[in-house]
Amino acid sequence: MTFLSATLSRVKPSPTIAVTTKAGEMKAAGRDVIGLGAGEPDFDTPQNIKDAAIAAINAGKTKYTAVDGIPELKAAICAKFERENGLTYEPKQVSVGTGGKQILYNALVATLNPGDEVVIPAPYWVSYPDMVLLAGGEPVIATATLENNFKLTPEQLEAAITPKTKWLIFNSPSNPTGAGYSREELKGLTDVLMRHPHVWVMTDDMYEHLAYDDFEFCTPAEVEPALYDRTLTCNGVSKAYAMTGWRIGYAAGPADLIAAMRKIQSQSTSNPCTVSQWAAVEALNGQQDYLADNAKIFARRRDLVVSMLSAIDGITCPNPEGAFYVYPSIAGLIGKTTPAGTKIENDEAFATALLEEAEVAVVFGAAFGLSPNFRVSYATSDDALKTACERIQAFCASLT
Repeated sequence: MTFLSATLSRVKPSPTIAVTTKAGEMKAAGRDVIGLGAGEPDFDTPQNIKDAAIAAINAGKTKYTAVDGIPELKAAICAKFERENGLTYEPKQVSVGTGGKQILYNALVATLNPGDEVVIPAPYWVSYPDMVLLAGGEPVIATATLENNFKLTPEQLEAAITPKTKWLIFNSPSNPTGAGYSREELKGLTDVLMRHPHVWVMTDDMYEHLAYDDFEFCTPAEVEPALYDRTLTCNGVSKAYAMTGWRIGYAAGPADLIAAMRKIQSQSTSNPCTVSQWAAVEALNGQQDYLADNAKIFARRRDLVVSMLSAIDGITCPNPEGAFYVYPSIAGLIGKTTPAGTKIENDEAFATALLEEAEVAVVFGAAFGLSPNFRVSYATSDDALKTACERIQAFCASLT
């Protein structure tokens, strides 16, 4: 009999963390690695937010708080949803956790029974299926292809739903593809959900403020108000406000579900970091002008990366609507061989060889449920991106 839980055999470690760790180890060994694997902005946290945290420390606001968020932060979250999404919530409908990941996990643990199914569009954020498995459910993968710009169609969603379906996890703009659903595209999906009243929607809106060109963000309960009572709208301060390490995520939804999530959090982590909560209050209530400025910087970086990767024979690189990722296909490179003799049999072999032979760290597509692709995070400097793309161009040109 093994000492470890059998549940662990159902999940695997995060591939994105593994890539970042390997790149860090190579850098520490003196290699000139450019990391394009991490999903976090390279900007510093804005000064007003840091000042709010310092003020909280100086005021002695360092004690335990309510399990799922201080009243001031819940009020700020309610105001944000009303102001930006046209959604009205009361504080009892809001949960604050240690990052967006805890919010999603709490909701899954609070609702899933053995055999319950969760529809997850692929390509997906690497943690969705494993969190479902850890919570005792069964992920049902609905694959959105390059031909549909990595967006799930209403027909695909309809085909994935069964009597056992409990949740749809919906992420727009997407990690890893950057694909964003227009209001019309999202309405097509919500029309399907209206025909299946037993299916709830868990949104991951973390990249809401990273939208480019003419794309306008919208969220399911905003598009279809009749879904309000079975939607958990999840968000956080990590990406938009460059607060990844502060670890604050939040969600709003039906009060009974929020109470169940609170119960789980009370017996696992208790409250999120007190100082981070006060910083998040300032992030949501304070000036927001820099969000649009940052989005312009990311749009410029996107254009640089897409243009340079699209110039490579064998690579197809769609132009994403948001987030800070591109998800190129390497279908035209499969079967080729690197100068070091590695055969590119799949996207994992491509990413491994690219790191070892060209010193560029990316994440292979199989980790996100769709191959043969790789994910590039362009949340780094223009110079680093240009050099990395030049290395990718040279590496691909060297394949035979």
